[in-house]
Amino acid sequence: MRRADRLFRIIQELRSDRWLTAGSLAERLEVSTRTVYRDIQDLTLSGIPIIAEAGLGYRLMEGFRLPPLMFDEEELEALLLGVRMVEVWSDPLLAAAAARAVARIEAVLPERLLPELARNALLVPPFGPEAAVADALHLLRQAVRARRKVSFHYRRADGERSVRTVWPLGLAYWGRTWTLVAWCELRDEFRHFRLDRMERLMEGGEGFELTTGRRLEDFLARYPDEH
Repeated sequence: MRRADRLFRIIQELRSDRWLTAGSLAERLEVSTRTVYRDIQDLTLSGIPIIAEAGLGYRLMEGFRLPPLMFDEEELEALLLGVRMVEVWSDPLLAAAAARAVARIEAVLPERLLPELARNALLVPPFGPEAAVADALHLLRQAVRARRKVSFHYRRADGERSVRTVWPLGLAYWGRTWTLVAWCELRDEFRHFRLDRMERLMEGGEGFELTTGRRLEDFLARYPDEH
């Protein structure tokens, strides 16, 4: 969890009417109590009115509310369009995360903008990826984040097949297909692979370290037309 998300979660947890100890917050956030103490201190220094009582824990000062998110109609429409794209064109877990993000926005949105959430003037056709591609996307997202090698059987457009082990660096959606940008151990070079041409995809468990010349930014610098 990113630190900004964790700080937001702490504020949300403390909005309840009950006291919460550092230990209970640490358990909910899956961090150490030391991290909670540091986060509470930083929130207090930034002006969030957190009350501390020995033996009881923490809570927000009564009457404190987070200020509403100040979006205009164009900004909100852009966010909703992006969410709808993610919900349709990605894997189920990412789609669920997009829906949670909308719920979080709705909770603090000014009342005058709430009707915008129900509008569907910008349509996203429901032509999402096949189940196998969605499963591959989920696995590859995790592998990119964790810097874990993956292996798969690959079928090129001309029908030639090969077995690849790669360092997954990033994923790109081209309107009809998802592709993986990776460092390929077989070719000892950057390659990109269509997810719908992968078979027997698996994470090998072996990690890799990003090194100069083999990073996503190096790929983008060498192949500017790919982004």
